[in-house]
Amino acid sequence: MKRIMLIAGLALSLQGCIFVVGAAAGAAAIAMVYDHRAVGHAIEDTHLATQIMDKIRRVPALHEESHIEVTVFNRIVLLTGETPKTEWRQDVETLAKSVPDVERVYNQITIQGPTSSLTRTSDSWITTKIKSEMLATEDLKTSSIKVVTENGVVYLMGIVSHHQADIAIDIARQVSGVQKVVKIFQYKDKAE
Repeated sequence: MKRIMLIAGLALSLQGCIFVVGAAAGAAAIAMVYDHRAVGHAIEDTHLATQIMDKIRRVPALHEESHIEVTVFNRIVLLTGETPKTEWRQDVETLAKSVPDVERVYNQITIQGPTSSLTRTSDSWITTKIKSEMLATEDLKTSSIKVVTENGVVYLMGIVSHHQADIAIDIARQVSGVQKVVKIFQYKDKAE
């Protein structure tokens, strides 16, 4: 709880350009506290994301004219961001599916020019607020949930019960700036 208060206090005291750096540092600190899965699973997910991003970077048009983010949780890949061409959107998905051990790919890339740095900063701040609220919620096992925000749309990934999913969705929907919440959960239980 002290960590949450410290991060929130630091984030609220930051202004201007320092705000961007502070928000990113706060998000990184929360992410470290937040993911308590087995180290092997987290490392495997990071490795898969790196492999996919390396493939994307090798295609100059994708790397230079698009904004693509790759998130992996339990070998499930979420592709977010923007690209100006429909075929490029499909190319990114094909690259992600070509990486061994990827179980499923959710392609949420939109067809448009890349978002501004201001929008990306706002997205990072939304993610930080949601993670902070989740950490402060006693009934929620945050180690099983990953939060990604792209252009005001929040994606929730993880391995949860239906009850935990409902709590996480409710928290995300109440955060200012959230346009929509998309759940990409793997459920541990059956729907009630």
